[in-house]
Amino acid sequence: MARSVKSYAKINLSLSITKKREDGYHELDGIMLPIELHDTLIISKLKNEDNFVTIDDFSNGLIHYNLVSTAINALAKKYKFNDRFRVFIHKVIPMQAGLGGGSSNAAFTLKAVNQMLKLNASDEELIKIATPLGADIPFFINCKPARCKGIGEQIENVEVKNNYYVLIVKPKSGCSTKEVFAITDKVPYKQIDIDKVKEALANGDDDLLAELIGNSLEEAAISLVPEIQTIKDTLKELGLKIVLMTGSGSAVFALSTDVGLLKKARKVLEDEYFAEIAKVIKK
Repeated sequence: MARSVKSYAKINLSLSITKKREDGYHELDGIMLPIELHDTLIISKLKNEDNFVTIDDFSNGLIHYNLVSTAINALAKKYKFNDRFRVFIHKVIPMQAGLGGGSSNAAFTLKAVNQMLKLNASDEELIKIATPLGADIPFFINCKPARCKGIGEQIENVEVKNNYYVLIVKPKSGCSTKEVFAITDKVPYKQIDIDKVKEALANGDDDLLAELIGNSLEEAAISLVPEIQTIKDTLKELGLKIVLMTGSGSAVFALSTDVGLLKKARKVLEDEYFAEIAKVIKK
């Protein structure tokens, strides 16, 4: 019997690269917030020799979509099962946007297969399986506001006082994560005080939050897709204060408790860009 699963997106309220390791991975420190913008996964068992993953959005040519299969195979190796699955992904989260769509799909598939096969794997066990697969995947296992450190495996829940909504605006051009990191590695990393961002978020101090937030990858991404800066400037001109690029780009978010203001901004931008409003998930 098929199971339907919502696979949520995220924004990086701040993202600081602390160092590049000898194995090529980057150590990160930042705060991620899950949002209600989501893909839908339809997952069912198969009597095939391999998993079968399909996706209904080939708009940017990323036809080979194997992170979900990799996640299922990693779970199968750990729990020694031979079941195979068909996963159909209805895409709503834009790709190459910094919203974690692919990572989310992999994490929510892991959780669904765990339930379907009654493996009883704990969240901690799923995070261990998810960590080598990608930096954002462990976050989506819990899918709560969190500070994520290391290569994404050190997760600490954070308090969010205000009830936020977010406007996501993405230019047509996406960003290659690999390219953005390669450019960023050529200059000293911009450091963000994540402790203070966490405190401002817990206190609901939006003015302070607007001052403190930052993303080490933003400058590199803007050099590849200058429209990121244009979108940021436009959102600020429209009266939004908490504005930043998420992840490795190219999507920009505006965070606010004022839904009316976000709707006005969306109206200005939606003819030219992908523009969606979603609620921040606090639980």
